[in-house]
Amino acid sequence: MKKDTSKDNNLNDINKKINLLKTKKENLKKEIEYKNKQNYRKERARRLIETGALAEKYFEISNLTIDEREKLFKMFSPFIIGNKPKEFKNNYPNKE
Repeated sequence: MKKDTSKDNNLNDINKKINLLKTKKENLKKEIEYKNKQNYRKERARRLIETGALAEKYFEISNLTIDEREKLFKMFSPFIIGNKPKEFKNNYPNKE
């Protein structure tokens, strides 16, 4: 009888360890996913800030409101897209 109880205890301990490892695995997956999302957001924010700085520098738009900037960009967008050199085309899908 003691052997059966000992085996049951060992089996229970092993099952607990398996469940603990499964939980740790899931937590690590979630942590990696979260870090990947955070890195993507940081990279995107940096890219948007740099692009905005370049737009202000070359188009002298720092005195314009957001609506005025959008009108200006919409006005020149077809020209820029139509005359973009081949090396810069198809990097991003055209969003309208």
